[in-house]
Amino acid sequence: MSIRLGDIAPDFEQDSSAGTIRFHEWLGDSWGVLFSHPADFTPVCTTELGFTAKLKDEFTQRGVKAIALSVDPVDSHHKWIEDINETQNTIVNFPILADADRKVSDLYDLIHPNANDTLTVRSLFVIDPNKKVRLTITYPASTGRNFHEILRVIDSLQLTDNYKVATPANWKDGEEVVIVPSLQDPEEIKKRFPKGYRAVKPYLRLTPQPNR
Repeated sequence: MSIRLGDIAPDFEQDSSAGTIRFHEWLGDSWGVLFSHPADFTPVCTTELGFTAKLKDEFTQRGVKAIALSVDPVDSHHKWIEDINETQNTIVNFPILADADRKVSDLYDLIHPNANDTLTVRSLFVIDPNKKVRLTITYPASTGRNFHEILRVIDSLQLTDNYKVATPANWKDGEEVVIVPSLQDPEEIKKRFPKGYRAVKPYLRLTPQPNR
């Protein structure tokens, strides 16, 4: 089963380094980042989990919970976490799902036989408080994920959920945003965007970012 944008993220119950996780219950009213790893004790994933731990304050500021997944068992996860803490100079502060029976991997289509028929691919899902999937990215095993990009997308999603705007290429929090084309009423535009806007083209109108 493939996961598409707008789908409800499949719920599950699975063991983890932090005990049994009932996913939707664990998420509560938070945003979530679920990301999978081919296996424990792999070099790229070790750096990724360490960097994610260091982003705890950034995730908390945005109301986001992180949760990782590997097909290895819990005892392996705990030994790997010791390595991550040591080598990445941090403390892993989020659960790692122990998906030894591939239950979650099957739900989220994380086994890609043409890449490897036993290991999970390195996919990432951003899930909103309504449990809807808002972003999916799958990386090759050789390329570490860009977590600054993940934060950037979450900033964009949280902003555009609350205002009738979209974010342009390479946008970062605080930069100009695009007024959505469907918004045409001049009075509504003036009310929504009191700082004004500049029309590069009738369909491309840029305005200062509203306060988040």
